[in-house]
Amino acid sequence: MFLGLDVGTSGVKAVLEDETGALIANASRPLSLSHPQPLWSEQNPDHWVEAVIGAVDDLARERPRETSAVRGIGLSGQMHGATLLGRDGRPLRPAILWNDGRSQAECAELERRCPELHTIAGNLAMPGFTAPKLVWVAKHEPKIFAEVATVLLPKAYVRYRLSGEMVEDMSDAAGTLWLDVGARRWSEKLLAATGLSLDHMPRLVEGNERSAVLSPELARRWGMGADVVIAGGAGDNAASAIGLGAIRPGDAFLSLGTSGVLFRVTDRFAPAPEAAVHAFCHALGGLWHQMGVMLSAAASLAWLARILETPEAALLAPLGTRVERPSPVQFLPYLDGERTPHNDAHAAGAFVGLRSAAGRGDLVQAVLEGVAFASRDMFAALARSAQPIKELDLVGGGSRSLLWAQIMADVLGVTAHRVEEGEVGAAIGAARLGRLAATGAAPADVCRKPQRLQSFEPRATQRAAYDAAYAQWRKLYPALKE
Repeated sequence: MFLGLDVGTSGVKAVLEDETGALIANASRPLSLSHPQPLWSEQNPDHWVEAVIGAVDDLARERPRETSAVRGIGLSGQMHGATLLGRDGRPLRPAILWNDGRSQAECAELERRCPELHTIAGNLAMPGFTAPKLVWVAKHEPKIFAEVATVLLPKAYVRYRLSGEMVEDMSDAAGTLWLDVGARRWSEKLLAATGLSLDHMPRLVEGNERSAVLSPELARRWGMGADVVIAGGAGDNAASAIGLGAIRPGDAFLSLGTSGVLFRVTDRFAPAPEAAVHAFCHALGGLWHQMGVMLSAAASLAWLARILETPEAALLAPLGTRVERPSPVQFLPYLDGERTPHNDAHAAGAFVGLRSAAGRGDLVQAVLEGVAFASRDMFAALARSAQPIKELDLVGGGSRSLLWAQIMADVLGVTAHRVEEGEVGAAIGAARLGRLAATGAAPADVCRKPQRLQSFEPRATQRAAYDAAYAQWRKLYPALKE
C-alpha cells in the first residue's frame, strides 16, 4: 500500500493506492489563506503539517488495515512558497506563497544582479517564484532575513516535520530560480544574487528516490512499520503528470481548470523564457518539462455564466457537440492578466466584433474559442524550443465538454483525447512516486496512462476558417494594449 500527500493552497489531500494502482481511499483537510496587505498571500506552515496529520488520521481511522500496510509515501505540493526557518528549525514568519505579488520590483532587481539568470534557471523572474521573495524579505524584513538558516518549499517543510530530514526534489526546486535546471543542482551564482549560499538549501534528490523515513512516532500513531520510505516527490504539476503517465518525451496534456496549463515532457532542458514558458525538471531523472500557463481558462466560462446568471451546462447545451464555423465574435480570456506568452499582469479580457445580431450562443462560443486560441499561443511558444506537439490529453473541468474538446482539436490541429481522471491527480502521482521509491519498480510499470474516454480529430473542413480567425484574434492583444 502507498500513501500520496498533496499539500495544496486551499487544502491537503491524502490518498491510499494499492499495488495494482487502484485508489483505495482518500481524505482531505481544508487550508485557509491570509492576505494581510494587497498582493500578499501567506499561510502558516504548521497548518500544512496539522492538515496532513489530520488527513492521515482520518485514513487510519476509516481504513486501519490498509493504512498500516503503507510501505512508501510520496509528497506533492504547491510550488514556489518561501518557508523561512531559523537555526532551531522553526518558521521565522508565515510562508510567502506562489500567488503572492509583492516582489515585482525585486524581480527586476534580481535580473540586474544576475544577467545569466534566464540561461541558468530557464525562466523569467516572476513574483510567484521563490528567489524574488527572499530579495523582498532582505529589503523589508532585514532582521528576519539575517536569521534565516534554511529555505524550504511547502512540501519539503511537511517532509521535515514527518521525518526530521530537509530534502527537496528537482521538479519543485526548479521553481525557486536557485536551481541550475540543466545540471540539476543548486546554482551558487543564483543563490549569491539573493544573499544566500548552499548552506541555506536542503539536499536534492530525484522525485522517485528515497529521501527520508517516516518518524517512529508517526509510524506508531498510524500503525505502520518501522521503515516507511518517503520519496522525493514532486511539484504539483509534475506530480499530476506522473498520475497521468506523462513520463516519455513528447507526452503532453492540457489542463482546462480554473487556469490552463499546457505540459510537455522533454528529454533535455529546453528553456524559452522570452515567451514566458516555464522549463523545469520532471520528477524522474533524465527528464524535464516545459509548461505554458494561461491564468483564466475554465474560469472564463464560469465568469460568463455568472454574468448571465445561467448555469454553464445551460449555456453550452444549445451549441451541441460541435460547431461548423468560428463565432463572429472574438474573446480575449485575459480576465486576470496573462502569463504565456505575454507575461502581462495588466492584460485585460474583451469581446470584439459585437453587433446587434449577436446572440448568447455567439458569446459562449467566442469564450470557448478564445481559450482555444490562447492555448494555440502556448503551443506556438513551446514549439520555439522543442518539437511541435503531435497529440495531447485533455484534463480538468473544461475537458468534460465534448464541444470544447472538438474546438480544441480544430483550433490546435492535433488529436485531443479526453481521459479518465480523478479529482486527486497530484496526490495519485505522489503515491506512485512513493511506490517507486519503496519498491525500486520501473517508472513505466507504475506510471501508466489513464483510460482514454474519447478522441477528437481536427476537422480539415474547419482548419482554414480557424487559421484565419486565429490570425485575426492575434491582432487584438497588441491593439488593445495600446
